[in-house]
Order: sequence, then C-alpha cells, then structure tokens
Amino acid sequence: MTTIDLTGTTLIVRPQGWHQLWALKRRLEIPLAHVRGARVDPETARGRKGVRMPGTHLPGVLTAGTFYRREGRAFWDVRDPEKAIVIDLTNDWYTKLVLEVAEPRATAAAIERARRRAG
Repeated sequence: MTTIDLTGTTLIVRPQGWHQLWALKRRLEIPLAHVRGARVDPETARGRKGVRMPGTHLPGVLTAGTFYRREGRAFWDVRDPEKAIVIDLTNDWYTKLVLEVAEPRATAAAIERARRRAG
C-alpha cells in the first residue's frame, strides 16, 4: 500500500513498510503539471502488467515496482485491486502509476482537485 501527499505543485507517493523493498522505491515525486488524471480502476490493477524491470510480481498476491509495456513505463504497488487507483502522467519517467491506497475514491478526488488548482 502507498500513501500519497499533495503539495501545491507536487504529488508524493510513498510505498509503506515492506512495499518499499518489493517496489525498490521509497518515494516518487511527480510534478502536478505532469498528472493528466486520477481514477479508481480495479480492472487495470487486475490486468496485464508488462515486463517487470525491476520489481516484484506474485500473481494474485502482489505487484510492485516498474513494469514496461508498449505504452511506456508504469509504477505499480498493488495487493488489493479493489483499492487501486490509476494516475495517468505525461512528460514523465512513468506513463502511469497503479497504486493501492486506503481510500481510493477520496484519494483520486483529492488528486484531481490538486491537479486543477495547480493549473
């Protein structure tokens, strides 16, 4: 699971506990200007991940780390797809983030509000 913090200009993603090890990341900082949108999307979290490089994928248990697909790189940190949000990015290292959060609807809505305020 991850926690998400929003500043006036930045989206900060922090994998929690062992997820830092499985995802091989402690923190991601994404400019809000690079965020195209955020949505609750359990179907994407259940879908095809791509080629793992580097990260952890235990089917039906955990997906964490960087995965490559034709569309580009995606960062994943999901155990429970029902709590997953997808954050679409532009002009960034990743094309999307697929993250498990405690409150998916509230988190996606907060990201959308922050993105609109950042302009």
